[in-house]
Amino acid sequence: MQFDTIEDLVADIRAGRMVIVADDEDRENEGDLIMAAQAVTEESIAFIVRHSSGIICQPMLRARLEELQLPQMVTENSESHRTAFTISVDYRHGTTTGISAADRARTIRALADPTSQSGDFARPGHIFPLRYSEGGVLTRAGHTEATIDLVRLAGLPMLSGILVEIVNDDGTMKRGAQLIAFAREHGLKVGTIADLIRHRLQTEKTVARVFEREVETEFGPFRLIGYRDALSSQAHFALVRGKVDDGAPVLTRVHVRDTLTDVLHLTGTPCGMTISAALRRVAAEGRGVVVVLADAKEAASALERLDTDAKREGDAAHDGRQHGLGAQILADLGVRRLTVLGTPRRFLGLGGFGLEIAGYEESSVHQKD
Repeated sequence: MQFDTIEDLVADIRAGRMVIVADDEDRENEGDLIMAAQAVTEESIAFIVRHSSGIICQPMLRARLEELQLPQMVTENSESHRTAFTISVDYRHGTTTGISAADRARTIRALADPTSQSGDFARPGHIFPLRYSEGGVLTRAGHTEATIDLVRLAGLPMLSGILVEIVNDDGTMKRGAQLIAFAREHGLKVGTIADLIRHRLQTEKTVARVFEREVETEFGPFRLIGYRDALSSQAHFALVRGKVDDGAPVLTRVHVRDTLTDVLHLTGTPCGMTISAALRRVAAEGRGVVVVLADAKEAASALERLDTDAKREGDAAHDGRQHGLGAQILADLGVRRLTVLGTPRRFLGLGGFGLEIAGYEESSVHQKD
């Protein structure tokens, strides 16, 4: 499929036009209509509602959401992509029911207006703010992050935009060639999150390699490489066995450190495969990578889980931010094709990091130490 360049999309966002951003480059991808919040009009909302699911979301920075006192919609997010929905809102001034195109356009512009205050909005409403992950598509390859990244690249002063999923007349999602045909019919540019990742990686990274040394583990020698997270200042690590930059599939585990299982070795609190089990499997293979990511919220989560008997849902506990961090580290190591130690799932935007999943190995996921 023929996509437009990120430069083309940025130019249209800057000019106040809407664009289409597809999930990824495969033929089954879905797409969202995206535009800058400050450019929204009654006419653009009417077009969007006519060709979409009708659920209009507005990505915003965390700091602005806190100023407006818009908390997350739920405390425990179990949505498949961990999309960070806040309480929905309507603008109180000059609106009626909040559902009309004019009312929704007014709410969107007010959310983007830095002079608006918390009391200016009724809760719940018909616009759904989303919290942007710092680092954008380099840390979470989602449409929320793509929206703000495009607005920022366009140099617009109000870092907020809107997104909505494009659907067919029968309510099914437009995919692949349907998106391209829709874009050409309406004169819209269409690009991918993967291309946006590639564009940003030309000049930006959110993790940096800070040291490398040979270490001895209970599973034999590994090459230990340390990374510093520019956004959180946390340390992440990669343990490498053998040559992994030759283009052949590499046995790979990207693991978010879990105190209860990895440190205290407790049972009954599953987080999928433990670090020890992953290292044992890579050592047996003689070649592979185990990436160990820090999570600022993990310690508090561990205490809560002990107190409530809640269980971390294995690989599903890893959100898009971990995927982006892990992908940057794997790309830095020269890995190109992965055999993932884990259950099959869709990882958006991996192509933007130059990565491809060659397969999965599930048999070792619940292996005991």
